[in-house]
Amino acid sequence: MPDTALIVVDMLNAYEHDDAEPLMESVREVLPTMADLVERAHHSDDVELVYVNDVYGHWNAGRAELVERVLASEARDLVEPIVPPEEAIFIVKARHSIFYQTPVEYMLRQMGVGKVILVGQVTEQCILYSALDAYIRHIEVAVPRDAVAHIHEDLAEAALRMMEINMRAQIVDGADCVR
Repeated sequence: MPDTALIVVDMLNAYEHDDAEPLMESVREVLPTMADLVERAHHSDDVELVYVNDVYGHWNAGRAELVERVLASEARDLVEPIVPPEEAIFIVKARHSIFYQTPVEYMLRQMGVGKVILVGQVTEQCILYSALDAYIRHIEVAVPRDAVAHIHEDLAEAALRMMEINMRAQIVDGADCVR
């Protein structure tokens, strides 16, 4: 079983919220690297591919409903390259951290996963809080700086620095992940 999981955070997004424009611009920049990492993880025996996504208040939504909703939106081009494969684990969440009131920690422990690679959005929010929650659970964290999107560039840079210094996260390039 893999000891590493690539976790795609909140990428099924219709971008119908405040701050959508700067986030969409950032997603466009990192999407190629993110899609490459997802593809490599999908075909790797050494890395488990996991999606954890906010339901954005649609409480009965799961993978199919979220994919359908975002593919019908104007942000379709930001989702198509990273639609979760059927084999990928898919977990819904309601708040910022992938661990908050989800089975993520239990699942990772059951699978023997001791390291997570976090990609997705938003660097200064969900990625940061998820990295902190992984750290306090003694799970190693890597964050490819070119595979996480932000709303505020300055806050994203500060968040990456905090993850590196305070949480001992490896801040890496996407090319150095998932071989």
